[in-house]
Amino acid sequence: MSHAWMPASPCGDGCLTPGAPAVGVARRTARLCAAIGVVFAALLIAPLLVVLPGRQRVVRLVFRGVLAAFGVRLVVHGSLDGEGRGALVVNNHVSWLDIVGVSAVRPMRALAKKEIASWPVLGGLVSRSGNIFLDRERLSTLPSTVAELAESLRAGSLVNVTPEGTTWCGRASGRFRPAAFQAAIDGGVPVRPVALRYRLADGRETTLPAFIGPESLIASLSRVARLRGLVLEVFVCPEIAPGRAADRRELAALAEAAVHSALGTSGMLPRIPVAPAVRPDLPLRT
Repeated sequence: MSHAWMPASPCGDGCLTPGAPAVGVARRTARLCAAIGVVFAALLIAPLLVVLPGRQRVVRLVFRGVLAAFGVRLVVHGSLDGEGRGALVVNNHVSWLDIVGVSAVRPMRALAKKEIASWPVLGGLVSRSGNIFLDRERLSTLPSTVAELAESLRAGSLVNVTPEGTTWCGRASGRFRPAAFQAAIDGGVPVRPVALRYRLADGRETTLPAFIGPESLIASLSRVARLRGLVLEVFVCPEIAPGRAADRRELAALAEAAVHSALGTSGMLPRIPVAPAVRPDLPLRT
């Protein structure tokens, strides 16, 4: 069921950039099979990660394996490694690849919609990563979810949130909704903005990895598997210290501005407006 307060994006098939190089059917099939193999292997070893040393390194390798299976090259500008303290890590939201890419840089918990647990290929992997799930159908659960998020941050966890609340094509974007930023304030932790950009090997930006409109996850997975030379760039922005913002709305605005500054999109690429919603605070698509 869809509600008026749910985040919405006008992006659809018309936003997809044409002319991208593609691999053949055999290569595409091999990529999908490889991705499934990585996920199943990760699920098999998941119980051992509790006792094995070097858990972070193993989890990072799993997510990097998913990217490699789809032929995605990861380019990271900056570092997400911290000093053992909690932080709210927020990024612009384009694709289901976002959470894979961020976790390939630095494994962490995520605030995700509960539907992800039932996704093919990726659902089991995301569910086993210790994520906090949000029921977007029940607005009454939002305060308890924010409280759980704050407690996790206070305990020293990094938690990834996509505050636009839904996916956009990358050439347009949505406002950062402030609800999740309250958890950073309550937990007394910094916010680390991260900017994501998808491009091809020749440098052209592409919107083809975007998970937009009414398409199924399978359709999006297949389109990404077809792409040749896909690059995911991750820009780690300067940290926003606790107490810098007066409230969650100002904190959300600071994080949003940092992401657009890193991407060089402020005033350059179109920002497609969203009609006012009854409840503008609600996160998240993934």
